[in-house]
Amino acid sequence: MKPLRVALLGCGTVGSEVVRLLREQAADLTARVGAPLELAGVAVRRPERAREHVDPGLLTTDAMSLVTRDDVDIVVEVIGGIEPARSLLLAAMKAGKSVVTANKALLAEDGETVFGAAREYGADLYYEAAVAGAIPLLRPLRESLVGDHVKRVIGIVNGTTNYILDQMDTFGASFTDALEEAQSLGYAEADPTADVEGFDAAAKAAILAQLAFHTPVSAADVHREGITEVTAADVAGAKAMNSVVKLLAICERVPDPDGSNGGRGVSVRVYPAMIPRSHPLASVREAYNAVFVEAQSAGSLMFYGAGAGGAPTASAVLGDLVAVARNRVGGTRGPVEVTYAELPVLPMGETVTRYYVQLDVADRSGVLAQVAELFARHDVSIQAVRQEGYGNDAKLVVVTHRAPDAALAATVEGLQRMDIVREVASVMRVEADEAP
Repeated sequence: MKPLRVALLGCGTVGSEVVRLLREQAADLTARVGAPLELAGVAVRRPERAREHVDPGLLTTDAMSLVTRDDVDIVVEVIGGIEPARSLLLAAMKAGKSVVTANKALLAEDGETVFGAAREYGADLYYEAAVAGAIPLLRPLRESLVGDHVKRVIGIVNGTTNYILDQMDTFGASFTDALEEAQSLGYAEADPTADVEGFDAAAKAAILAQLAFHTPVSAADVHREGITEVTAADVAGAKAMNSVVKLLAICERVPDPDGSNGGRGVSVRVYPAMIPRSHPLASVREAYNAVFVEAQSAGSLMFYGAGAGGAPTASAVLGDLVAVARNRVGGTRGPVEVTYAELPVLPMGETVTRYYVQLDVADRSGVLAQVAELFARHDVSIQAVRQEGYGNDAKLVVVTHRAPDAALAATVEGLQRMDIVREVASVMRVEADEAP
């Protein structure tokens, strides 16, 4: 059996694990693929650095020459970022190579270019490791559910933020203390901006929406809010409602008024929200990820597991590597992404959500009536309201029915201008009101 030659771009935490697994599982991988997998070279920036499991003779700084070599069959990219990753992958596909990538940033920012190149050159492009680490999520969307009508994808796709929010809920930790703990355990980077501000989750949401709804979605289309503004009052308010705060990635098809399957558009957003503790997502703790997919025929499906880390992500990379290798042995190719639906991504203002609003109010008669009148003025229906405390400790808690986000935002803005409202202490969206 002629070996299939693999070029690896990047040899950090994930790349070194890929090399280790290729060596330790060589016999099994050969049996599963139908041909041996042989490492042809590893492109790195600093070849002088010692790397466990890697033959120094395989290291090179000339990534472009490596991916276009005649003796390379498959290119695995785990360097991340936009460039030079994009140029390298495009060159590899043009040269007839199959590609496996874990690059969520590139696929979220310029997926159409990369997918277009795969179509143009007839190349395999697999990217399971780009979202949720080891969790098999993209392939079910790409293949298993391709005959179904996906209505909604909602989940926790960032382990760092889930760990922080879990610490705030379980132990009453402040955001700062929980972040420091996450950094000490290796769950958060020294610069955690991409995680805590929601950029990482937004990139993953764009990829999920593109697959689920067969429509072009980029990270720039995703409404994004991070968790840095989540307060102790938000967490306490969630507990009072028997709920918990989670950073959610939500991708949903917005139906046409006539109820047809096409939909008038898609809503893609990332923000912290309250979910009831009865919902399975509420029990996802520490740095784990979980995603619900709701489809017309299949119903609700949940995918759960480790969403990051060298070994889990390398597992997903190896799964894709075996898939593309099998295709090359069999002379076939995998599925090609198509965005035939061309559905518009709706602005956040048109998205229908619920809200939890906690107000510090003046303790005098008529306060509730004035607040209720403001909500009514913006056509926001109140689901529940309760008053807590007296005098300077008086608080009013309002939970709304679903309404356009723009109307809710205008209501909150109006509350902030009312003389009877000393402070809008907590504003939080409420999602997943019922457990599937």
